[in-house]
Amino acid sequence: MTQRSPMHPTGRLFAAVAFIEAVTWAGLLIGMWMKYGPMANVALVKLFGPLHGVAFLVYVAVTLFAAVRLRWPWWASALARLAAIPPLVTLPLEWWFKRRGLLGLRAVR
Repeated sequence: MTQRSPMHPTGRLFAAVAFIEAVTWAGLLIGMWMKYGPMANVALVKLFGPLHGVAFLVYVAVTLFAAVRLRWPWWASALARLAAIPPLVTLPLEWWFKRRGLLGLRAVR
């Protein structure tokens, strides 16, 4: 078993925002299925559309903040921003960053 470094507060913020971005993506996808599927109900799209828009913008801002604060290499910053485009990719990226130590306290030393 490997010893993981504790997460930096900025790393915890990044992980939380990545989770919220993925949840709002999932809600929007379900809403689009309901809108264009058999139910023709737009309620979830009206709810998750704006929520996901805000979550996306906050994710990009937090990613830039974390990249500077945690001293990520350029490729990590670029990959984190690109992960917000396809649905639900922010979660596996966050897990991978955590395993690589990019969200830990050692990242800023």
